[in-house]
Amino acid sequence: MKPHSAWGSLKNPVKFKIPTAENLVPIRLDIEIDGQRFRDAFSWNPNDPDSEVVVFAKRTVKDLKLPPAFVTQIAQSIQSQLTEFRSYEGQDMYTGERVVPIKLDLRVNHTVIKDHFFWDLNNFESDPEEFARTFCKDMGIEDPEVGPAIAIAIREQLYEIAIQSVASARESRANKKGRRGMEHLSASKIGSPALDLVKLFGIKSSVVRKRRDWDVYEPIVDLLSNEEVDALEAREERIAR
Repeated sequence: MKPHSAWGSLKNPVKFKIPTAENLVPIRLDIEIDGQRFRDAFSWNPNDPDSEVVVFAKRTVKDLKLPPAFVTQIAQSIQSQLTEFRSYEGQDMYTGERVVPIKLDLRVNHTVIKDHFFWDLNNFESDPEEFARTFCKDMGIEDPEVGPAIAIAIREQLYEIAIQSVASARESRANKKGRRGMEHLSASKIGSPALDLVKLFGIKSSVVRKRRDWDVYEPIVDLLSNEEVDALEAREERIAR
């Protein structure tokens, strides 16, 4: 993948876009109706017609044999998240550095994944799904649900970074005091972690780990027993209440 300097500098903003090859919206659903809970996460193309949302909701309810009331709730949740994403389209965004930390800490069925690495924001050919497939292959993960979950976790964090970049651009426009405004922008949420990474690892850091960093950034993958999964799910249910 060739890096592209597509993200705006502090002087030259670009229009809102998640720094990946496909500008997909990470969607997360967590809906409970009459004691029955439905959770899912996936990516959605914001350019697809809104009519597809209801079609998807109906198909999901039918396939999973959920109560009909879930159709409306699923459709409304997806539409709400799409509307929020579209509200940022066309807005200016800034980023001062090229790499940011991405953290994975998730459980998918019996598999627990913990990892952290760097993502190059200037690489608009990056592909979270391809990264996830490679990760699963390298780690010997066979559960087909793990790869998509990893990709969504990455996309959610990149989406949050893009939103923070929009906020930074707004702050910059609001502050007309020259250098003082630039210093304020550099200290924003999106700027600080990237600056630290550049000092530690250099401007050419990417999602590929360097050999000298393997001991510090080695991924952890654990397989849980049925008993451990049951205990975790029971705990999650108590927390959710």
